[in-house]
Amino acid sequence: MMDVRRADERYPGGDPAAGITSRHAFSFGPHYDPGNLRFGALLACNEEHLAPGAGFDEHPHSHTEIVTWVVSGELTHRDSTGHETVVRAGDVQRLSAAGGVRHVERNDAPVPLTFVQMWLAPLDPGGDPAYETVRGIADSTPYAVPEAGAMLHVRRLSPGERTAVPDGAYVYVHVVRGEVTLGGEVLGAGDSVRVTDAEALEAVAGAASGAELLVWEMAAR
Repeated sequence: MMDVRRADERYPGGDPAAGITSRHAFSFGPHYDPGNLRFGALLACNEEHLAPGAGFDEHPHSHTEIVTWVVSGELTHRDSTGHETVVRAGDVQRLSAAGGVRHVERNDAPVPLTFVQMWLAPLDPGGDPAYETVRGIADSTPYAVPEAGAMLHVRRLSPGERTAVPDGAYVYVHVVRGEVTLGGEVLGAGDSVRVTDAEALEAVAGAASGAELLVWEMAAR
């Protein structure tokens, strides 16, 4: 079963006056929707836009796997376990909040920053926080988050190129940029699809634009 969610259906958030614009795919903050709390392990898929100098001050997280994909610009990360990193386009960052961690996310660069941040529920809550950054992840190398029973696939498609969508109990496809056709639906940037019991699906990039996709493959739980 496919459930298509369009970019303009996302819940608005952030603080535009402070240079922060957010768009949430799932129930978030003041936009409480009991019918849209999660899909598989996925709890949040937030599109974040930070103006130069803007950012999120230190704040806590717990019992969450936080995976970040930078679309453009540079994200400065600092956390209470002592990590300080600049994450760039094409890098995957993961913060395992475990029993509790605090972090800061800022745009210290002179150009706008856009990133997609995804939160996943761990199979077993608690434990010690952990941090990892993978530089320049390749399309052919899925990024595993075993703590959440999930796998992230990055797909960068040339115009007209096809790619298989992983089979799985839960598959979530987020279009980062460009245009793609999936299961007869034409999707643009910011659109997403939630697929239950995915099998033999194929995504085809637009003939003019190509596409960049983030695809979560998640086990049943």
